[in-house]
Amino acid sequence: MSGAVAALALGTVIAVGALVQRVTGMGFALVSVPALALLLGPSDGVALVNCAAGVVSAAGLASTWRQVRLPAISVLVVAAACTVPLGTWTAARLPEPVLLAFLGAAVTAAVLLVLAGARVASLRGTRGALVAGGAGGFMNAAAGVGGPALSLYAANADWPVRQFVPNALFYGVALNVFSVAANGLPDLTTPAWLVTVVGLAAGTLLGEGLARRVPRAWTRHAVMLLSLAGGLTTSLRGLWELGGR
Repeated sequence: MSGAVAALALGTVIAVGALVQRVTGMGFALVSVPALALLLGPSDGVALVNCAAGVVSAAGLASTWRQVRLPAISVLVVAAACTVPLGTWTAARLPEPVLLAFLGAAVTAAVLLVLAGARVASLRGTRGALVAGGAGGFMNAAAGVGGPALSLYAANADWPVRQFVPNALFYGVALNVFSVAANGLPDLTTPAWLVTVVGLAAGTLLGEGLARRVPRAWTRHAVMLLSLAGGLTTSLRGLWELGGR
């Protein structure tokens, strides 16, 4: 892949992820982790997702922070902070093909669980918040996909969409700050960083304009299908590389 094509692909992935995150409150990682893992390698791909998702969440939170329910979301944030180091430690010890297969499987499983709308009694109340927050922290640091755990908790707690989005954005900021602190920054060239910034700005601005116009149900299903395809592709790529060794 030529430098220009790689830069265009990187910018497009970042922009689509940012748009999805701004419209739905989550989804950046589900959309972008598979593609970025293939473009940059799993370690740098996850690290870049942590950085970019945190920035997009902060941009969305700037206009919705008054709707955040701190007593409810703080339990999830604290639990996530405790498990992020374990996620980083686990990912650092997996060979690249294994990590690719793990990332793809994690995204695929997360999408299927969210689509199924799993109802689990243990994912309610304070205990549910601790379980979901801990799972989200581990998965975000290891695979960049911490959002589905929050989504499952919110579904079991019967959070309406109006309540979910601002709390998901707050959770995204905190979770990705923890993950960047644990994983560090991705090893990108200056042009790649510039493309990332442009993609983030373009996707966030477009998402801001579409947030009140696009039906959330339609957007959610489109994100899930795109994420499922990416997760399966990444997992198969990792398995293929393992089989070739």
